Amino acid sequence: MKTVVESSQQVGTAWRNGPFQRFASATLISATGSAMAPLALAYSVIEQGGGAGSLGLVLAVNTVPTIVFLLIGGLFADRLSRSRLLFLGNLLAACAQGALAVTVATGHATTVSIAACGFVSGTAASFIVPAAQGAVAQIVPEEHLQQANALLRLPGNAVRVLGPVVGGFVVAASGAAWALAWDAVTFAVAAVLLLGMRLEAPTAAPGGVLVDLRAGWTGFWSRTWLWTYTAAGTVLVAAWLAGFQLLGPLVAARQYAGARDWGLIQAALACGLLAGTLVCLRWKAYRLLAVAVATGGALVLPLTAMACGMPLPFVLVAALLAGIGLDVAVVAWNTAFQQHVPAAEQGRMSAFNGVGERLAIPLGYLGAAFAADAWSSEGTLLACAGIIALTTVLNLCVPDVHRVNRLTPSDRSRAVNEDREVEQA
Repeated sequence: MKTVVESSQQVGTAWRNGPFQRFASATLISATGSAMAPLALAYSVIEQGGGAGSLGLVLAVNTVPTIVFLLIGGLFADRLSRSRLLFLGNLLAACAQGALAVTVATGHATTVSIAACGFVSGTAASFIVPAAQGAVAQIVPEEHLQQANALLRLPGNAVRVLGPVVGGFVVAASGAAWALAWDAVTFAVAAVLLLGMRLEAPTAAPGGVLVDLRAGWTGFWSRTWLWTYTAAGTVLVAAWLAGFQLLGPLVAARQYAGARDWGLIQAALACGLLAGTLVCLRWKAYRLLAVAVATGGALVLPLTAMACGMPLPFVLVAALLAGIGLDVAVVAWNTAFQQHVPAAEQGRMSAFNGVGERLAIPLGYLGAAFAADAWSSEGTLLACAGIIALTTVLNLCVPDVHRVNRLTPSDRSRAVNEDREVEQA
Protein backbone atom coordinates (compact mmCIF):
# COMPACT_ATOMS: atom_id res chain seq x y z
CA MET A 1 0.00 0.00 0.00
CA LYS A 2 1.40 3.35 -1.03
CA THR A 3 2.53 5.46 1.93
CA VAL A 4 4.42 8.62 2.74
CA VAL A 5 6.57 9.09 5.84
CA GLU A 6 6.17 12.50 7.43
CA SER A 7 9.11 14.19 9.12
CA SER A 8 9.01 15.66 12.59
CA GLN A 9 9.70 19.05 11.01
CA GLN A 10 6.37 18.91 9.13
CA VAL A 11 4.57 17.85 12.33
CA GLY A 12 6.04 20.87 14.07
CA THR A 13 4.82 23.11 11.25
CA ALA A 14 1.23 22.08 11.96
CA TRP A 15 1.66 22.93 15.65
CA ARG A 16 3.21 26.36 14.96
CA ASN A 17 -0.03 27.51 13.35
CA GLY A 18 -1.36 30.14 15.83
CA PRO A 19 -5.12 29.49 15.43
CA PHE A 20 -4.46 25.76 15.59
CA GLN A 21 -2.61 26.22 18.88
CA ARG A 22 -5.70 27.93 20.30
CA PHE A 23 -7.99 25.21 18.97
CA ALA A 24 -5.78 22.37 20.22
CA SER A 25 -5.32 23.99 23.64
CA ALA A 26 -9.06 24.47 23.99
CA THR A 27 -9.64 20.84 23.00
CA LEU A 28 -7.12 19.57 25.54
CA ILE A 29 -8.41 21.74 28.38
CA SER A 30 -12.05 20.78 27.85
CA ALA A 31 -11.02 17.11 27.54
CA THR A 32 -9.60 17.12 31.07
CA GLY A 33 -13.04 18.03 32.40
CA SER A 34 -15.00 15.80 30.03
CA ALA A 35 -12.95 12.77 31.10
CA MET A 36 -14.16 13.21 34.69
CA ALA A 37 -17.74 14.17 33.84
CA PRO A 38 -19.31 10.70 33.27
CA LEU A 39 -18.11 9.42 36.65
CA ALA A 40 -19.15 12.63 38.39
CA LEU A 41 -22.55 12.56 36.69
CA ALA A 42 -23.17 8.98 37.79
CA TYR A 43 -22.29 9.73 41.39
CA SER A 44 -24.31 12.93 41.44
CA VAL A 45 -27.35 10.76 40.64
CA ILE A 46 -26.35 8.21 43.29
CA GLU A 47 -25.73 10.89 45.93
CA GLN A 48 -29.28 12.21 45.57
CA GLY A 49 -30.71 8.69 46.01
CA GLY A 50 -31.23 7.71 42.38
CA GLY A 51 -30.78 4.20 41.07
CA ALA A 52 -30.28 2.56 37.69
CA GLY A 53 -33.56 3.95 36.35
CA SER A 54 -32.64 7.53 37.26
CA LEU A 55 -29.16 7.19 35.79
CA GLY A 56 -30.57 5.69 32.59
CA LEU A 57 -32.98 8.61 32.26
CA VAL A 58 -30.19 11.15 32.75
CA LEU A 59 -27.95 9.47 30.16
CA ALA A 60 -30.81 9.20 27.66
CA VAL A 61 -31.77 12.87 28.03
CA ASN A 62 -28.11 13.82 27.53
CA THR A 63 -27.92 11.78 24.30
CA VAL A 64 -31.23 12.78 22.67
CA PRO A 65 -30.34 16.40 21.78
CA THR A 66 -27.09 15.29 20.11
CA ILE A 67 -29.28 13.38 17.65
CA VAL A 68 -32.17 15.84 17.34
CA PHE A 69 -30.15 19.07 17.04
CA LEU A 70 -27.05 17.78 15.26
CA LEU A 71 -28.43 18.54 11.79
CA ILE A 72 -29.32 22.07 12.89
CA GLY A 73 -25.80 22.45 14.24
CA GLY A 74 -24.45 21.30 10.88
CA LEU A 75 -26.57 23.86 9.04
CA PHE A 76 -25.32 26.64 11.29
CA ALA A 77 -21.72 25.48 10.86
CA ASP A 78 -22.05 26.00 7.09
CA ARG A 79 -23.57 29.49 7.45
CA LEU A 80 -22.03 31.15 10.51
CA SER A 81 -18.53 31.65 11.85
CA ARG A 82 -17.40 28.28 13.19
CA SER A 83 -15.21 29.91 15.81
CA ARG A 84 -18.24 31.84 17.10
CA LEU A 85 -20.30 28.64 17.21
CA LEU A 86 -17.53 26.87 19.10
CA PHE A 87 -17.33 29.76 21.56
CA LEU A 88 -21.08 29.82 22.17
CA GLY A 89 -21.29 26.01 22.41
CA ASN A 90 -18.52 25.80 25.01
CA LEU A 91 -20.00 28.74 26.92
CA LEU A 92 -23.41 27.05 27.00
CA ALA A 93 -21.83 23.80 28.21
CA ALA A 94 -19.94 25.73 30.91
CA CYS A 95 -23.18 27.27 32.16
CA ALA A 96 -24.97 23.91 32.20
CA GLN A 97 -22.18 22.11 34.07
CA GLY A 98 -21.72 25.06 36.43
CA ALA A 99 -25.42 25.04 37.31
CA LEU A 100 -25.28 21.29 37.86
CA ALA A 101 -22.23 21.63 40.13
CA VAL A 102 -24.01 24.26 42.25
CA THR A 103 -27.19 22.21 42.66
CA VAL A 104 -25.19 19.09 43.60
CA ALA A 105 -22.97 21.02 46.04
CA THR A 106 -25.95 22.64 47.78
CA GLY A 107 -27.93 19.39 48.02
CA HIS A 108 -30.74 20.61 45.76
CA ALA A 109 -30.04 18.25 42.86
CA THR A 110 -32.85 15.99 41.66
CA THR A 111 -33.11 13.58 38.77
CA VAL A 112 -35.10 16.19 36.84
CA SER A 113 -32.60 19.00 37.43
CA ILE A 114 -29.62 16.76 36.57
CA ALA A 115 -31.39 15.59 33.41
CA ALA A 116 -32.22 19.20 32.46
CA CYS A 117 -28.57 20.24 32.74
CA GLY A 118 -27.61 17.18 30.74
CA PHE A 119 -30.08 18.17 28.03
CA VAL A 120 -28.46 21.60 27.75
CA SER A 121 -24.98 20.06 27.63
CA GLY A 122 -26.09 17.66 24.90
CA THR A 123 -27.56 20.56 22.93
CA ALA A 124 -24.24 22.42 23.19
CA ALA A 125 -22.40 19.34 21.90
CA SER A 126 -24.66 19.16 18.85
CA PHE A 127 -23.37 22.58 17.77
CA ILE A 128 -19.74 22.04 18.80
CA VAL A 129 -19.13 18.79 16.90
CA PRO A 130 -19.93 19.86 13.29
CA ALA A 131 -18.32 23.28 13.79
CA ALA A 132 -15.11 21.66 15.06
CA GLN A 133 -14.87 19.32 12.08
CA GLY A 134 -15.01 22.21 9.60
CA ALA A 135 -12.83 24.51 11.69
CA VAL A 136 -9.76 22.27 11.41
CA ALA A 137 -9.83 22.44 7.61
CA GLN A 138 -10.13 26.24 7.81
CA ILE A 139 -7.16 26.85 10.09
CA VAL A 140 -4.66 24.20 8.89
CA PRO A 141 -3.12 23.96 5.39
CA GLU A 142 -4.26 20.89 3.50
CA GLU A 143 -0.83 19.23 3.50
CA HIS A 144 -0.77 19.30 7.32
CA LEU A 145 -4.32 18.07 7.99
CA GLN A 146 -3.36 14.56 9.09
CA GLN A 147 -0.74 15.86 11.53
CA ALA A 148 -3.27 18.33 12.90
CA ASN A 149 -5.89 15.60 13.37
CA ALA A 150 -3.34 13.38 15.10
CA LEU A 151 -2.08 16.20 17.34
CA LEU A 152 -5.67 16.94 18.37
CA ARG A 153 -6.18 13.33 19.42
CA LEU A 154 -2.83 12.88 21.15
CA PRO A 155 -3.58 14.83 24.37
CA GLY A 156 -7.18 13.64 24.34
CA ASN A 157 -6.10 10.01 24.31
CA ALA A 158 -3.60 10.69 27.09
CA VAL A 159 -6.37 12.28 29.14
CA ARG A 160 -8.58 9.26 28.36
CA VAL A 161 -6.04 7.10 30.21
CA LEU A 162 -5.55 9.37 33.24
CA GLY A 163 -8.81 11.33 33.44
CA PRO A 164 -11.13 8.66 34.88
CA VAL A 165 -8.51 7.73 37.49
CA VAL A 166 -8.07 11.35 38.58
CA GLY A 167 -11.83 11.85 38.48
CA GLY A 168 -12.32 8.85 40.73
CA PHE A 169 -9.94 10.28 43.31
CA VAL A 170 -11.59 13.72 43.12
CA VAL A 171 -15.10 12.31 43.51
CA ALA A 172 -14.03 9.99 46.34
CA ALA A 173 -12.17 12.73 48.21
CA SER A 174 -14.36 15.78 47.61
CA GLY A 175 -17.63 14.68 46.03
CA ALA A 176 -19.10 14.88 42.53
CA ALA A 177 -19.69 18.64 42.69
CA TRP A 178 -15.97 19.47 42.50
CA ALA A 179 -15.43 17.32 39.40
CA LEU A 180 -18.47 18.89 37.75
CA ALA A 181 -17.21 22.35 38.67
CA TRP A 182 -13.86 21.58 37.06
CA ASP A 183 -15.68 20.46 33.91
CA ALA A 184 -17.51 23.80 33.84
CA VAL A 185 -14.26 25.75 34.29
CA THR A 186 -12.57 23.87 31.43
CA PHE A 187 -15.48 24.64 29.09
CA ALA A 188 -15.28 28.32 30.06
CA VAL A 189 -11.51 28.49 29.45
CA ALA A 190 -11.95 26.72 26.12
CA ALA A 191 -14.61 29.25 25.14
CA VAL A 192 -12.24 32.16 25.81
CA LEU A 193 -9.47 30.54 23.75
CA LEU A 194 -11.81 29.82 20.85
CA LEU A 195 -13.16 33.37 20.86
CA GLY A 196 -9.73 34.58 19.77
CA MET A 197 -9.65 32.47 16.58
CA ARG A 198 -12.17 34.61 14.64
CA LEU A 199 -12.77 32.34 11.65
CA GLU A 200 -14.73 33.77 8.74
CA ALA A 201 -18.15 32.29 7.99
CA PRO A 202 -18.25 29.89 5.02
CA THR A 203 -19.71 31.23 1.79
CA ALA A 204 -23.27 29.94 1.99
CA ALA A 205 -25.54 29.38 -0.99
CA PRO A 206 -28.68 31.58 -1.12
CA GLY A 207 -31.81 30.06 0.36
CA GLY A 208 -33.37 29.16 3.67
CA VAL A 209 -32.80 26.37 6.16
CA LEU A 210 -34.90 23.82 4.29
CA VAL A 211 -33.08 24.57 1.04
CA ASP A 212 -29.76 24.08 2.83
CA LEU A 213 -30.96 20.84 4.38
CA ARG A 214 -32.14 19.44 1.04
CA ALA A 215 -28.91 20.49 -0.65
CA GLY A 216 -26.94 18.89 2.18
CA TRP A 217 -28.83 15.61 1.86
CA THR A 218 -28.33 15.63 -1.92
CA GLY A 219 -24.61 16.20 -1.43
CA PHE A 220 -24.43 13.46 1.18
CA TRP A 221 -26.30 10.91 -0.94
CA SER A 222 -24.34 11.77 -4.10
CA ARG A 223 -21.08 10.78 -2.39
CA THR A 224 -21.38 7.00 -2.31
CA TRP A 225 -18.23 6.63 -0.22
CA LEU A 226 -19.69 8.96 2.42
CA TRP A 227 -23.10 7.37 2.95
CA THR A 228 -21.78 3.80 2.71
CA TYR A 229 -19.07 4.60 5.29
CA THR A 230 -21.72 6.19 7.53
CA ALA A 231 -24.06 3.20 7.19
CA ALA A 232 -21.25 0.73 7.82
CA GLY A 233 -20.00 2.82 10.74
CA THR A 234 -23.43 2.81 12.34
CA VAL A 235 -23.54 -1.00 12.28
CA LEU A 236 -19.91 -1.32 13.39
CA VAL A 237 -20.27 1.11 16.31
CA ALA A 238 -23.50 -0.56 17.44
CA ALA A 239 -21.82 -3.99 17.45
CA TRP A 240 -18.76 -2.62 19.28
CA LEU A 241 -20.79 -0.87 21.97
CA ALA A 242 -22.99 -3.92 22.47
CA GLY A 243 -20.04 -6.31 22.64
CA PHE A 244 -17.34 -4.36 24.43
CA GLN A 245 -19.08 -1.73 26.54
CA LEU A 246 -22.20 -3.69 27.54
CA LEU A 247 -21.21 -7.37 27.55
CA GLY A 248 -17.48 -6.94 28.17
CA PRO A 249 -17.80 -6.27 31.92
CA LEU A 250 -20.16 -9.24 32.32
CA VAL A 251 -17.77 -11.61 30.59
CA ALA A 252 -14.85 -10.19 32.58
CA ALA A 253 -16.75 -10.88 35.81
CA ARG A 254 -17.27 -14.54 34.89
CA GLN A 255 -14.07 -15.46 33.07
CA TYR A 256 -11.50 -13.13 34.58
CA ALA A 257 -10.93 -11.27 37.86
CA GLY A 258 -13.88 -8.94 37.45
CA ALA A 259 -13.46 -5.18 37.74
CA ARG A 260 -9.68 -5.37 38.12
CA ASP A 261 -9.10 -7.20 34.85
CA TRP A 262 -11.79 -5.21 33.04
CA GLY A 263 -9.96 -2.04 34.06
CA LEU A 264 -6.74 -3.49 32.62
CA ILE A 265 -8.51 -4.30 29.34
CA GLN A 266 -9.86 -0.77 29.07
CA ALA A 267 -6.42 0.63 29.91
CA ALA A 268 -4.89 -1.50 27.13
CA LEU A 269 -7.43 -0.11 24.67
CA ALA A 270 -6.65 3.46 25.77
CA CYS A 271 -2.90 2.82 25.42
CA GLY A 272 -3.57 1.51 21.93
CA LEU A 273 -5.41 4.72 21.05
CA LEU A 274 -2.42 6.72 22.23
CA ALA A 275 -0.03 4.54 20.22
CA GLY A 276 -2.25 4.87 17.15
CA THR A 277 -1.99 8.64 17.36
CA LEU A 278 1.81 8.40 17.41
CA VAL A 279 1.66 6.18 14.32
CA CYS A 280 -0.40 8.80 12.48
CA LEU A 281 2.13 11.52 13.30
CA ARG A 282 4.71 9.61 11.25
CA TRP A 283 2.80 7.54 8.68
CA LYS A 284 0.71 9.06 5.90
CA ALA A 285 -1.24 6.39 4.04
CA TYR A 286 -2.15 7.22 0.46
CA ARG A 287 -5.43 5.27 0.38
CA LEU A 288 -7.00 7.21 3.22
CA LEU A 289 -10.53 5.84 3.24
CA ALA A 290 -9.53 2.22 2.58
CA VAL A 291 -7.10 2.45 5.50
CA ALA A 292 -9.82 3.94 7.72
CA VAL A 293 -12.19 1.07 6.90
CA ALA A 294 -9.59 -1.69 7.21
CA THR A 295 -8.00 -0.54 10.47
CA GLY A 296 -11.41 -0.04 12.08
CA GLY A 297 -11.94 -3.76 11.58
CA ALA A 298 -9.33 -4.40 14.29
CA LEU A 299 -12.17 -4.02 16.80
CA VAL A 300 -12.99 -7.68 16.20
CA LEU A 301 -9.84 -8.73 18.07
CA PRO A 302 -10.78 -8.16 21.75
CA LEU A 303 -14.36 -9.32 21.18
CA THR A 304 -13.13 -12.58 19.65
CA ALA A 305 -10.49 -13.06 22.36
CA MET A 306 -13.03 -12.66 25.17
CA ALA A 307 -15.67 -14.76 23.42
CA CYS A 308 -13.18 -17.63 23.02
CA GLY A 309 -12.09 -17.38 26.66
CA MET A 310 -8.45 -16.64 25.84
CA PRO A 311 -6.06 -15.91 28.74
CA LEU A 312 -5.95 -12.29 29.92
CA PRO A 313 -2.56 -11.45 28.30
CA PHE A 314 -3.99 -12.34 24.87
CA VAL A 315 -7.05 -10.17 25.53
CA LEU A 316 -4.83 -7.26 26.57
CA VAL A 317 -2.77 -7.53 23.37
CA ALA A 318 -5.98 -7.73 21.33
CA ALA A 319 -7.36 -4.61 23.05
CA LEU A 320 -4.07 -2.78 22.45
CA LEU A 321 -4.14 -3.62 18.73
CA ALA A 322 -7.81 -2.62 18.51
CA GLY A 323 -6.97 0.76 20.03
CA ILE A 324 -4.17 1.33 17.53
CA GLY A 325 -6.44 0.40 14.64
CA LEU A 326 -9.31 2.54 15.90
CA ASP A 327 -7.21 5.67 16.26
CA VAL A 328 -5.56 5.24 12.86
CA ALA A 329 -9.06 4.81 11.41
CA VAL A 330 -10.36 8.00 13.04
CA VAL A 331 -7.41 10.14 11.89
CA ALA A 332 -7.48 8.72 8.36
CA TRP A 333 -11.25 9.27 8.14
CA ASN A 334 -11.06 12.86 9.38
CA THR A 335 -8.31 13.65 6.88
CA ALA A 336 -10.21 12.06 3.98
CA PHE A 337 -13.37 13.93 4.94
CA GLN A 338 -11.62 17.29 5.20
CA GLN A 339 -9.84 16.83 1.86
CA HIS A 340 -12.77 15.52 -0.19
CA VAL A 341 -15.73 17.51 1.15
CA PRO A 342 -15.86 21.22 0.22
CA ALA A 343 -15.43 23.57 3.18
CA ALA A 344 -18.88 25.09 2.70
CA GLU A 345 -20.53 21.66 3.13
CA GLN A 346 -18.48 20.12 5.92
CA GLY A 347 -20.86 21.12 8.70
CA ARG A 348 -23.86 19.38 7.14
CA MET A 349 -21.90 16.36 5.92
CA SER A 350 -20.39 15.94 9.39
CA ALA A 351 -23.85 16.20 10.94
CA PHE A 352 -25.34 13.50 8.67
CA ASN A 353 -22.41 11.25 9.48
CA GLY A 354 -22.68 12.02 13.20
CA VAL A 355 -26.39 11.22 13.37
CA GLY A 356 -25.65 7.72 12.12
CA GLU A 357 -22.98 7.15 14.76
CA ARG A 358 -25.23 8.39 17.55
CA LEU A 359 -28.13 6.22 16.44
CA ALA A 360 -25.77 3.30 16.94
CA ILE A 361 -25.77 3.86 20.71
CA PRO A 362 -29.40 2.85 21.42
CA LEU A 363 -29.37 0.32 18.55
CA GLY A 364 -26.34 -1.45 19.98
CA TYR A 365 -27.57 -1.60 23.54
CA LEU A 366 -31.09 -2.70 22.58
CA GLY A 367 -29.75 -5.32 20.17
CA ALA A 368 -27.46 -6.76 22.83
CA ALA A 369 -30.31 -6.87 25.35
CA PHE A 370 -32.51 -8.90 22.97
CA ALA A 371 -29.64 -11.20 21.93
CA ALA A 372 -28.66 -11.89 25.54
CA ASP A 373 -32.08 -13.47 26.12
CA ALA A 374 -31.49 -16.01 23.33
CA TRP A 375 -27.71 -16.56 23.46
CA SER A 376 -24.97 -16.59 26.03
CA SER A 377 -22.86 -13.47 26.52
CA GLU A 378 -19.94 -15.25 24.85
CA GLY A 379 -22.10 -16.19 21.86
CA THR A 380 -23.35 -12.62 21.54
CA LEU A 381 -19.75 -11.33 21.72
CA LEU A 382 -18.77 -13.63 18.88
CA ALA A 383 -21.80 -12.48 16.86
CA CYS A 384 -20.77 -8.85 17.40
CA ALA A 385 -17.25 -9.66 16.20
CA GLY A 386 -18.71 -11.36 13.11
CA ILE A 387 -20.88 -8.33 12.35
CA ILE A 388 -17.86 -6.01 12.56
CA ALA A 389 -15.80 -8.29 10.29
CA LEU A 390 -18.61 -8.64 7.73
CA THR A 391 -19.33 -4.89 7.75
CA THR A 392 -15.64 -4.11 7.20
CA VAL A 393 -15.36 -6.51 4.26
CA LEU A 394 -18.56 -5.24 2.63
CA ASN A 395 -17.45 -1.62 2.96
CA LEU A 396 -14.09 -2.46 1.39
CA CYS A 397 -16.01 -3.89 -1.57
CA VAL A 398 -17.43 -0.43 -2.40
CA PRO A 399 -15.37 0.85 -5.37
CA ASP A 400 -15.61 4.50 -4.31
CA VAL A 401 -13.85 3.70 -1.03
CA HIS A 402 -10.65 3.03 -2.98
CA ARG A 403 -10.92 6.32 -4.90
CA VAL A 404 -10.91 8.58 -1.83
CA ASN A 405 -7.16 8.91 -1.50
CA ARG A 406 -4.76 11.52 -0.17
CA LEU A 407 -4.80 14.59 -2.38
CA THR A 408 -1.47 15.88 -3.59
CA PRO A 409 -0.89 19.50 -4.74
CA SER A 410 -1.15 18.33 -8.37
CA ASP A 411 -4.49 16.63 -7.61
CA ARG A 412 -5.83 19.86 -6.14
CA SER A 413 -4.60 21.95 -9.09
CA ARG A 414 -6.21 19.54 -11.54
CA ALA A 415 -9.52 19.72 -9.64
CA VAL A 416 -9.45 23.52 -9.68
CA ASN A 417 -8.78 23.55 -13.44
CA GLU A 418 -11.64 21.13 -14.06
CA ASP A 419 -13.99 23.36 -12.03
CA ARG A 420 -12.95 26.37 -14.11
CA GLU A 421 -13.56 24.46 -17.33
CA VAL A 422 -17.03 23.50 -16.14
CA GLU A 423 -17.83 27.11 -15.23
CA GLN A 424 -16.62 28.37 -18.64
CA ALA A 425 -18.65 25.72 -20.46
